[in-house]
Amino acid sequence: MLSVNQLRVSYGESEVLHGLDFTVAPNEIVAIMGRNGMGKTTLMKSLMGIVPTRSGAIRIGGDEITGLKSYERVAKGVAYVPQGRMIFPTMTVQENIETGLSVHGGRSVPGDLYELFPVLLEMKGRRGGNLSGGQQQQLAIARALATKPKVLLLDEPTEGIQPSIIREMARTLRRIRDEKGLSIIVSEQVLSFALDIADRVLVIENGEIVHEDSRDQVDEAKVARLLSV
Repeated sequence: MLSVNQLRVSYGESEVLHGLDFTVAPNEIVAIMGRNGMGKTTLMKSLMGIVPTRSGAIRIGGDEITGLKSYERVAKGVAYVPQGRMIFPTMTVQENIETGLSVHGGRSVPGDLYELFPVLLEMKGRRGGNLSGGQQQQLAIARALATKPKVLLLDEPTEGIQPSIIREMARTLRRIRDEKGLSIIVSEQVLSFALDIADRVLVIENGEIVHEDSRDQVDEAKVARLLSV
């Protein structure tokens, strides 16, 4: 569903991602793990077209999207939940979700989104800025799903979220994958959350993938060491 080949990304003359290669299968959840400053957010932003690619290729299905603008990538099936959520604080919950409908000309929020996130139905008339951190994260995911994506990118979704909400988020993401047939990429530092949701774990260090395991083969001690060095 997603393939990344020899992806190189730079800020000015400083190269941050050094020729990354990986694929994500249909209906697969992949966790990209690493410490702060290792390149996780840069990778997410480059997949979304927010940060330009120096070289390499990104494909969704058979379509190369490397040269497309962010909104064009959304139309091709990429959705992004940024670090810090970035919901529209003065707009209502419903209005926030509706911003995702414009990609395919939708007019009303699909009922299945409110089934995934019942709290958003209860609060659909409330301003986004008045929601808790966990509720804002649910809103950001619902807004992304409103674009009907093939691939969902989540950048540090557990940041600032209390543990009980993190567990609920893990269940919801697995349900989204199962019910909507999405591929999901999560950049994350919390190992327990990654192991709870991911089919495969990649570890990025200094802009390179240094470790990869399927969930049933994962060496938790080794991954934990890589995250704590």
